Amino acid sequence: MALRIITDTSCDLPDKELEKYNIEMIPLKVTFDNGETFLDRFELTPANFVKKMKLSKTLPKTSAPDPHTFTEYFEKGLREVGEVLFVSLSSGLSSTYQTAQLACNMLDSEKVKVFDTLTASLGTGIMAIKAAHMSAQGLSLNAIIERLTRMRSSREVIFTLDTLENVVKGGRLSRIEGLAGTLLHIKPILRGNDQGVPEVIEKVKGRKNAMRRLVNLLGEVAGASLIKDKLIGVSHVNCEKDAIDLSEAIKKVYNPVNQIIISDMSATIGTYAGEGGLMINVEG
Repeated sequence: MALRIITDTSCDLPDKELEKYNIEMIPLKVTFDNGETFLDRFELTPANFVKKMKLSKTLPKTSAPDPHTFTEYFEKGLREVGEVLFVSLSSGLSSTYQTAQLACNMLDSEKVKVFDTLTASLGTGIMAIKAAHMSAQGLSLNAIIERLTRMRSSREVIFTLDTLENVVKGGRLSRIEGLAGTLLHIKPILRGNDQGVPEVIEKVKGRKNAMRRLVNLLGEVAGASLIKDKLIGVSHVNCEKDAIDLSEAIKKVYNPVNQIIISDMSATIGTYAGEGGLMINVEG
């Protein structure tokens, strides 16, 4: 029986990767301070999102699809293919997983499963790709979930912020602290914890130092000798050149076998990362 892989628009997979692996996306919603609401990536490109975000006095609000939307996608997958696996954004960052699980329970079918990646951006996207690989190899739905669960326990996500503006807008940092950090060129380094929530683990002075630290930290947290065979993703918020430079630095140090996926961050994650945000995701 064939399997339909579905994820959400926070996965940040480029269109060519979605097409290559026949992965579908369900859009999250983004609402700006003027009341305008868009379907992430379906109605709002990453570039237009950044433009609108700059004009917003408060952070855009992101929201999960409603249960009815999930059931429509799940039922379509059942009709067309036979089985469905939804690979979700971290439950620690969004209600997307919980809502998808609610829809799954409503359908009451063993042929529909929902998986919490406990990560975000290309971390979620990479797990969707790995699920597609396993499906193509003929693994059962339950076997795929078992392997994804093992992978999840050792996945890594590290990233840096170039601006503290969104952290201040979101209330996680006072304006005085944000101003002080900006004046001192402080760039926080964050890492996803076991609950799929990012935590600040270091503070580095200067953008270039932050990027160098990301490359070195990658080997420390993921295992320098193990990275070569991993699937790696680098996502960014309107700083493609830095993402390419970061990717080249990773290649130089670790010589990965697989091509590094580079992509824009969608509105869902870009809202919190802010312009200049850079993230590295590595499969488990």
